[in-house]
Amino acid sequence: MNKWLVLAGVLVIVLGVYAFNSKFYYPPLPIDTVSKKEVIDSLNDSSKEIVKIDDDNDYEWFITRMEQGRAYRNLKEMISNNGWHFKTQEGSGYIFEKNHDTLIATTEMWTGDYVIVKVPKGWNN
Repeated sequence: MNKWLVLAGVLVIVLGVYAFNSKFYYPPLPIDTVSKKEVIDSLNDSSKEIVKIDDDNDYEWFITRMEQGRAYRNLKEMISNNGWHFKTQEGSGYIFEKNHDTLIATTEMWTGDYVIVKVPKGWNN
């Protein structure tokens, strides 16, 4: 009987460590090319407030911490540092202008602590 309890206890510990390390308890990411663990680690390992996590053919993806609206300030600052001027917010979209061009960066609350940002490629040229 004691052997079964020890075996069950070890199994629970192993599964708990795996669950914690894999971050499976986080919601799905809107992109498939990086894991949840890689995304969290990239932000934790960086001194930057907003970190690029991936890019595809049309968009660049970033992650930032929410912390009392800080995510939106980080987004505005990152894009404004490349010459874009914030115009307005429409839902989860942030509209910027530069010369006569318009840029729309969209945000998604990934968890209560993190925000995923999608920005069209070419914004930082």
